[in-house]
Amino acid sequence: MTTDRGNDLVKPSVLVTGGAGYVGSHACKALHHAGYLPVTFDSLERGHRWAVRWGPLEVGWLQDRRRLEEVLLKYKPVAALHFAAYAYVGESMVDPGRYYWNNVAGSLSLLEALRHADVAKVVFSSTCSTFGIPDIVPITEDCPQRPINAYGASKLMVERVLADYDQVYGLKSVSLRYFNAAGADPETEIGEVHDPETHLIPLALEAAMERRPSVTVFGSDYPTPDGTCIRDYIHVADLAEAHVLALKYLDGGGSTCGLNLGTGKGWSVTEVINAAMAVTGKPITVVSGQRRAGDPPALVADAARAMRVLGWTPKYPHIQQQIDHAWRWLLCRSADHHG
Repeated sequence: MTTDRGNDLVKPSVLVTGGAGYVGSHACKALHHAGYLPVTFDSLERGHRWAVRWGPLEVGWLQDRRRLEEVLLKYKPVAALHFAAYAYVGESMVDPGRYYWNNVAGSLSLLEALRHADVAKVVFSSTCSTFGIPDIVPITEDCPQRPINAYGASKLMVERVLADYDQVYGLKSVSLRYFNAAGADPETEIGEVHDPETHLIPLALEAAMERRPSVTVFGSDYPTPDGTCIRDYIHVADLAEAHVLALKYLDGGGSTCGLNLGTGKGWSVTEVINAAMAVTGKPITVVSGQRRAGDPPALVADAARAMRVLGWTPKYPHIQQQIDHAWRWLLCRSADHHG
């Protein structure tokens, strides 16, 4: 941990659920640099102890109200950033109960604990999966939210709960619906580690490192220029910065809202793999697979509202920057053997 304990005592603390995970840990670093003390609350089921570097770690489950209340009493946070959730779309389709229990019931437990501790500001990690298959691309906040999997449905339920908690209890929130999180900390202090890994960029980079034999392209007959799915990739450091700006927006009296986070540009699966080969200078073996159920041809964000409301601008919008940071993180991690 890189913070000074004496200074920590005068910093306003922020509870970060899931702060040992991919996006959560990057948000903790951003909070630290913005003058907050991030207090990570994480079960470590899917998070990593080594990723908690800018504030204390408190291990626990969201459904454990007594444990949550202990932590809230100990640190008296001014707000919460809520990342803790299961986030595998495929898994949510075969085990929806697990997703509703963890993502929805866990969030309810958290919100009740926050309410009783008089914490009235929450930044919620939501997802573009709440939109399902969109009618128009780029997707604006006004598009209908019609999720087609349990993961997206669980996140939309929490958005609805947050709206009601504002109306009845005055708890203010910003739900940030992000598109495809990508990249790693530009200073290579933290990065992406999932087990199993399902994200295209790390899969392609692991194939470039010969850690896996190939990368599979699921469907090459979509109505897109090269036949492969198009996605909007957003750098994890830009996501982290958006959470800090959302917290400051609420601090300034901002009202409850939902905002899309993306770059506004889509990259096809083939383009991402070609960019990975260009960044690494290594060949990547590509295997053709069948389309996956529920994969829309294109998902691209219209993030103009987030830029206007939060004053947010992505620093790393280009796919090659994102892949370069992810690649440097993987190389550092291989050298260090940590994680």
